[in-house]
Amino acid sequence: MKTALPAPRPIDALELPADLDGRHGTNRADGHRLVVAHTDLDAVRAWLGRFAGTKTTFDSYRKEAERLLLWSVLQMGKPLSSLTHEDLLVFQHFLADPQPAARWTADGGRKHPRNDPRWRPFYGPLSASSQRQAMVILNVMFAWLVQAGYLAGNPLSLSRQRTRRARPRIVRYLSPELWLEVKTFIQGMPTQTDREREHHARVRWLFTLLHLGGLRITEGGTNTMGRFFRRADDSGKDRWWLEVTGKGGKERLVPATAEMMTELGTYRRTRGLPALPSRGEDTPLVLPVGQSLKPLTRAALHRIVKDVFSAAAEALRARGDADAQRADHLEQASAHWLRHSAASHMANQQVDLRLVRDNLGHASLTTTSQYLHVDDDRRHRETDEKHRIDW
Repeated sequence: MKTALPAPRPIDALELPADLDGRHGTNRADGHRLVVAHTDLDAVRAWLGRFAGTKTTFDSYRKEAERLLLWSVLQMGKPLSSLTHEDLLVFQHFLADPQPAARWTADGGRKHPRNDPRWRPFYGPLSASSQRQAMVILNVMFAWLVQAGYLAGNPLSLSRQRTRRARPRIVRYLSPELWLEVKTFIQGMPTQTDREREHHARVRWLFTLLHLGGLRITEGGTNTMGRFFRRADDSGKDRWWLEVTGKGGKERLVPATAEMMTELGTYRRTRGLPALPSRGEDTPLVLPVGQSLKPLTRAALHRIVKDVFSAAAEALRARGDADAQRADHLEQASAHWLRHSAASHMANQQVDLRLVRDNLGHASLTTTSQYLHVDDDRRHRETDEKHRIDW
């Protein structure tokens, strides 16, 4: 008699019956294993453990592994370690329309906490780009499980390479004209009440930080003002820097240009703080409106940016049909577009690409970039001279 299947539950609380836990999966490797994993759950958790120090990556990878594991046992009635190439093709179609919806999709598309009985793995159908992203992540997982000696082969490695023409390398950025529209909108935000003035100052500072500093949205929430510091360059001139802990816990130095420090001082004064931060000060880079000094979450910062883009797009659309296409493009923008825009702007201003790489914390430009070295003082000078926001 076949074991009754469990209801969808988050992977951290999931328990699988013996006939579905993968102990006897048809794709299990016979040789020596490099991980202590007796079941599929053990193996997937071991893979996810590699990303525990990077919350955004961990959450994204866990979501995709969780969906596949639950689909495998609940929809297919087989362990993850028995999935075939054909199964994975079926799964990709399933992502486009998870059915039955009552089992897979949260009621009304609402996001419930993971410990809530109403939690579901999906909030609705996945777009084509989200489907591709899911399969890329799962391919990474399967490749690692093979490398770890848990699986005999990667069922996704048989997928044919996409032959569609590649899109331009950078499409998610703001042209100088569209960036001017955004700045103009921010400048015109209401400042009649104390709350409006504080919100306006925060928006202007956040966009300054993301554009001039090229910071990721997460970095804007996890770093503090006490990480600004100054040191003399080779000519004896004091220059400000922002020490950033970024993706994967990597540290980098971002040039805090004269323009950035002016904007920081303006923002700090609206909060009743001295214009310049002190070393080690634990004030978050961006603060909530009001008296709280707690850091804003990534989601909160993202929402502030999205709201500005949406409102600026609406103002652009109100001008008439001639601006409708530009408004539609702007409405798609997110915080990461500012990072792409910063890189594009620096490149357009002939900032050495090695400096752009170091400013944004990219690992490399090419495979030979590890042999390149650019001194910090020159990086600061060129960034200060050529990369401006010009409010």
